[in-house]
Amino acid sequence: METLIEVKNLKKYFKVPMGLNHAVDDVSFTIGKGETLGVVGESGCGKSTLGRTIIHLQEATDGQIFLNGEDITHVKGKKLKQIREKMQIVFQDPYSSLNPRMRIESTVYEPLAYSKRFKNKAQIREEANRLLELVGVDERLRSCYPHELDGGRRQRVGIARALALNPEFIVCDEPVSALDVSIQAQVLNLLMDLQDSLGISYMFVTHDLSVVRHISDNICVMYLGQLVEKSPTKELFKKPMHPYTKALLSAIPSTDITKPFQRVQLKGEITSAINPKPGCRFAPRCPYATEKCSEPQVLRELENNRFAACCRVDEING
Repeated sequence: METLIEVKNLKKYFKVPMGLNHAVDDVSFTIGKGETLGVVGESGCGKSTLGRTIIHLQEATDGQIFLNGEDITHVKGKKLKQIREKMQIVFQDPYSSLNPRMRIESTVYEPLAYSKRFKNKAQIREEANRLLELVGVDERLRSCYPHELDGGRRQRVGIARALALNPEFIVCDEPVSALDVSIQAQVLNLLMDLQDSLGISYMFVTHDLSVVRHISDNICVMYLGQLVEKSPTKELFKKPMHPYTKALLSAIPSTDITKPFQRVQLKGEITSAINPKPGCRFAPRCPYATEKCSEPQVLRELENNRFAACCRVDEING
């Protein structure tokens, strides 16, 4: 499949009083056209920062970002505006991401007017209503303010706004984590339907493994700013490689009473992402850690399109 997004050795560091916070540290992956890449991990592992850096809401410290083979790492000015039309984001909180003083129709109308793609206001209003209809917002609600809608409808408005300029790539930053379970399913199905009809690529950021299993083609597992495993979704859930991935999957509740529930309990302190040491950052909590884990870990291919950053992964998986 043709590659849309390619990230090479991407880094995003933040200066803090104690040094440098390695929020995203040497991350590499690709996303094909029409594909969904799921990014999972604990809160604070750098998932959202990764997505925001790719679409230039934050500038990269180092590394490269490619869109359709073009290096867009340091674009600015007019070129940045053109790139942002192709790359959008759906935020986690559907309430705080919408302007409370703007009606729903105006929220979608604004980026269309700013793009100057339309001849008059009537065409802009027609396109705004088409987008709202596409995401399932009733006509009777389009003159409402965000506080008058429930969370699911507000998120639909956020999706419509992200679709306004016909993007090729959308970062979905935990778009369903603030919604009820039944509404989560509706929004996920909407995103998948839009992908099928429009050919959009997603980077789906979440901490919910059951959600990412439903929507993703491939999954990246992050721990303290680094990728520890990359794999196709089915293979990851069938046979996780990295000890951290095994622990994450073991935490998923199961209704199968025929299989014993064996949860991997992680003990020990979480390593600081500020000025981290060269070794494995998961080692203080890993039940398989040895002295070898104090050496730098490399994300290497173990099987076809399966990667893990663990020096003992071959021993662990026998």
